[in-house]
Amino acid sequence: MTMRRLLYLARHGETEWNRLGRWQGQTDIVLSDVGRAQARVMAERLRGVGLSRIAASHLARARETAEIAAGVLGLGPVELDPDLCERAFGCFEGLTREECAVRFPEAWARYHADARICPPGGEAQEAVVARMRAAVGRAAATLGDGEATLLVTHGGAMRAFIASVTGTAPPPVENGAVFRVVALADGYGEIERMV
Repeated sequence: MTMRRLLYLARHGETEWNRLGRWQGQTDIVLSDVGRAQARVMAERLRGVGLSRIAASHLARARETAEIAAGVLGLGPVELDPDLCERAFGCFEGLTREECAVRFPEAWARYHADARICPPGGEAQEAVVARMRAAVGRAAATLGDGEATLLVTHGGAMRAFIASVTGTAPPPVENGAVFRVVALADGYGEIERMV
């Protein structure tokens, strides 16, 4: 019989830069009041799934989302894992898509044609996938059969991980979105978005 462990990947709550459409990447932006409310709603949606621990990216928006969820669910301290952080977007960070197109037209055109292309000063997609797979694998390894953990991360990092497992990237995910991942001894059994 194969051991089955559950992981829940959640995107952090909204920040002011999310609202304004600014690339955050690894720029450390805090949650807005809307983001804090989204974190509480996300936690309530996860009540009853048997979470035993919560880990998060070290970036403030993910860390605070995880801390709010831990408080709502009565779980112990949040563990921080820098491998769960967002992809570094280099010269695009702090800019809107329109500003990227104006200030860095060639880099933007290349990235827009293929998001796996690294923006100047950014992080390669393969590096994001490698560290996300490592973080999810470490989290799964700490669980017993039937146990579950919540990993609070970022939209781009989540999509890169999911695409590496399923072969297809999900559409952009909203703040507070959650995916359920079944980890098996030899890989991942299924990944599904929670309603």
